Amino acid sequence: MTYVEGFLTPVPTANKAEYIKHAHSAIDLFKGLGATRFVEAWGDDVPDGKVNDLKQSVGLKDDETVLFSWLEYPDKATRDAANEKMMSDPNALEGMKDMPFDGSRMIFAGFEALVDTGPATTAPGYVDGYVLPVPTAKRDAYHALAARMAPVFQAHGALRVVEAWADDTPDGSVTDYNRATHKRADESVVYAWIEWPDKAARDAAWAAIMADDSNREPEPPFDGQRMMWGGFAPILDTAKA
Repeated sequence: MTYVEGFLTPVPTANKAEYIKHAHSAIDLFKGLGATRFVEAWGDDVPDGKVNDLKQSVGLKDDETVLFSWLEYPDKATRDAANEKMMSDPNALEGMKDMPFDGSRMIFAGFEALVDTGPATTAPGYVDGYVLPVPTAKRDAYHALAARMAPVFQAHGALRVVEAWADDTPDGSVTDYNRATHKRADESVVYAWIEWPDKAARDAAWAAIMADDSNREPEPPFDGQRMMWGGFAPILDTAKA
């Protein structure tokens, strides 16, 4: 099953072109380390939350935009080996010195896919990304809900749905997934996304899904108030190659 390295990154909006150039320069590195896909998606429709949100998660400033990005690996062993090689590669470390964003506020962690439907080779025009805390004891219940909803999204035009369960979510010096979701000791973090052909298809799908009462879960197995989500426009996707 797919292993995901999921990122949330605050980037000065004025540095968008520089960031895209920086991200493209890392494609060969990640491919060489075994990554099967690399996606960077620019915040487009990221709402404020009552408790938390994706912008707060990275301490976003007024002149910054939050990115939802991920690397896909065939398995955890490949990802772990990739990270170990990067940390010992002088060229990789040199490239991290001149990043066009505040790396101390970038969040990253490893996740194991629970649900992965649809091809990973079709590049979407739009992505819904979401992060949420789920009681660890309710993993099976959450998996069942995610597996039930994935074909609903696809029936309304989604290209792919991925739901990934926390495997390695380290604490950060400034922020991290644990703090961003207000995760409790008995909870785990989920990192997930839905790939759409474009924003219009996404908007139409959500309107139809929300209007259908059969899609509502009486008692969802997580605290919806702490779920963070947003819409993102891909600025790099190796699937396009």
